[in-house]
Amino acid sequence: MDQYKGSDVDKYRCFMSGEGEKNTVWKYGAPPNYDAVNKLFEQGRTKIWPRGSLEEQVQNLVKTWEMEMFHKVNPQDFKAVDVTKLTISVNGGKLLTPKDVAKIGGGYNMFLQTSFPEQLRVYNPNEETVDSAHKIFTTTFPRGFVLEVLEVYAGPPVIVYKFRHWGYMEGPFKGHQPTNEMVEMFGVSIFKLDERFKVVKIEFFYDRGQLLAGLIKGGSVASIDNSSVDLPSSNCPFS
Repeated sequence: MDQYKGSDVDKYRCFMSGEGEKNTVWKYGAPPNYDAVNKLFEQGRTKIWPRGSLEEQVQNLVKTWEMEMFHKVNPQDFKAVDVTKLTISVNGGKLLTPKDVAKIGGGYNMFLQTSFPEQLRVYNPNEETVDSAHKIFTTTFPRGFVLEVLEVYAGPPVIVYKFRHWGYMEGPFKGHQPTNEMVEMFGVSIFKLDERFKVVKIEFFYDRGQLLAGLIKGGSVASIDNSSVDLPSSNCPFS
């Protein structure tokens, strides 16, 4: 797991610079800048893991995977996963390949899949594209929606960990007013690694309602429309 010790441009994420990334195609033309996200993380985290510990390396692995998923265009540029074998599932649902995730509109739509009737959905992943979903969540969480690893229950090759995601709702969400309050959610995930410490299978378990409840408590305002707000595209809230 020594490859998950950060990089020279970001101490929490790997594979963002250097010779190995000279041909990487970045979605927004350049590697993302996580300075604001890292500041929020350091201000709000509840755990500070020792340098080089398993917990720190797992946390960096998860942050690196999220960075690659949201910001690298070509799956062959991913270094944290083996894209030829990778499958992802959410709450015990269907196993998805990277191509499947692309078809449903990217990571945000994958994380917010639901069996609710469409007329009852606060957020309907069937109606969003990868770009519209990105704009919605970067508008809602302009400083990011950050991750920390709370516990690591098992180490490689099958990593089991508990996570916390949080951010401040400082922008509107699907017509609901910003509350400027913290929105947080908790869950458990399983990462299966191969002999090269590349991820080949991911399982997430969490309550999506825990996130969405915090985004609608400010009340609905018909005049607010996330799609009209243009924020810097490098800010990935789920990192």
